[in-house]
Amino acid sequence: MDQFNIFNRRSLLKLGGASVTGLLLAPNASADDYPAPSRVDTGFVEDGKVKFDEWRGPSEAPSGQPSAPLPPEERVGFAVVALGRLSLEEILPAFAETKKAKLVALVSGTPDKLKVVAKQYGIRPAACYDYEGFDAIKDNPDIKAVYVVLPNSMHREYVERAAKAGKHVLCEKPMSISSADGQEMVNVCAEQNVKLMIAYRIQYEAANLFLAEKVRSKEYGRLVGMSAINVQTVAANGAEQWRHKKALAGGGSLPDIGLYCLNTARFLTGEEPIEVMATQYSPPDDPRYAEVEETVSFMLRFPSNAIVNCFTSYGARDDKHQRLNFETATADMANAYQYQGQSLTITELDGDKSVGKKIEITPNNQFAAEIDHMATCIIEDKKPRTPGEEGVQDHFLMEAIYESARSGKPVTLKAVEGIDPFRGPPASVQL
Repeated sequence: MDQFNIFNRRSLLKLGGASVTGLLLAPNASADDYPAPSRVDTGFVEDGKVKFDEWRGPSEAPSGQPSAPLPPEERVGFAVVALGRLSLEEILPAFAETKKAKLVALVSGTPDKLKVVAKQYGIRPAACYDYEGFDAIKDNPDIKAVYVVLPNSMHREYVERAAKAGKHVLCEKPMSISSADGQEMVNVCAEQNVKLMIAYRIQYEAANLFLAEKVRSKEYGRLVGMSAINVQTVAANGAEQWRHKKALAGGGSLPDIGLYCLNTARFLTGEEPIEVMATQYSPPDDPRYAEVEETVSFMLRFPSNAIVNCFTSYGARDDKHQRLNFETATADMANAYQYQGQSLTITELDGDKSVGKKIEITPNNQFAAEIDHMATCIIEDKKPRTPGEEGVQDHFLMEAIYESARSGKPVTLKAVEGIDPFRGPPASVQL
């Protein structure tokens, strides 16, 4: 259709003679009639990437550079093990936002679901496995890594089977159900010379990474204290969920959602606790808590004498908030442990007034970020930022929390020297 058909006669008359003349001449203009494009508009290629000169004024945040994904044939192929809610709602869609990884295989014990999901994501039937035939992944060269998303107690078996098949492993948190199991997982992966990374997505989330830098740089002075809350409610039929069966989950709210409070406190400070104190509660005669706990409150004391108070529960309406109290500022983060929607406000003295400033941080897909970090570690042969040792330490601390809740007494822990003693090099996550 001729481009001018979108205008009626009345519209053309309203434009006036000069405007109409300009429009009528446009189709006949040649390339020579246009101004030459500048590098600001066309960009340039450097180190195999397209880049642009900054176009925003100095009073605005820089626009950043376009993404530079690897070609499909150079990306690390992942098999995702288990097709539950987390996999279908978050992990599989996240591969569309990765730059160094690709989904190449699926594992499920439900044949009809496996067939449907494989069709949705273009996975060929030969790359679909059930649990009994899982070990056949060793014969699929497209699979370089396995993402284990099974119930907690099954992590060890499938991490070890994947490692023995020669595949690197990204494992959901908590890594298992005990520090002893976690250590065996670390040992087996080391013996098989494959990488083991635990999916602590918060350590790859932009707002929390920004806050960690402020804690460690002491921009607002010493971190005096922190409160961390992660609570949510469970449906009346919750007892039917695997998370409420101790044989599968290993525990209740603490290893499931309270772990975010624990791990984030360790990650933000870079330190390891030297003392824990805890209490827990479960409503009597509620079948949902016949095997696992509903509520846990625990305190962590760090070598710097920062005190962190954590609260987790399956019995309170959804709230995932953290507050950090520094010497010269307060940081409040709503939705701190959500998949998205983090909001960070820093309150400090500005002149003679106390002012709260919302920090504008471009959000990132936490799952895509952690998957890409694992892919980077495989490509560049680096230790992951959140290796198996990080998961073992969290299990060790959760065991101390349960012991304190049982005894009603604080548990003193052996001091661990240094910053980030259980972590690998920082991840390259664009903020």
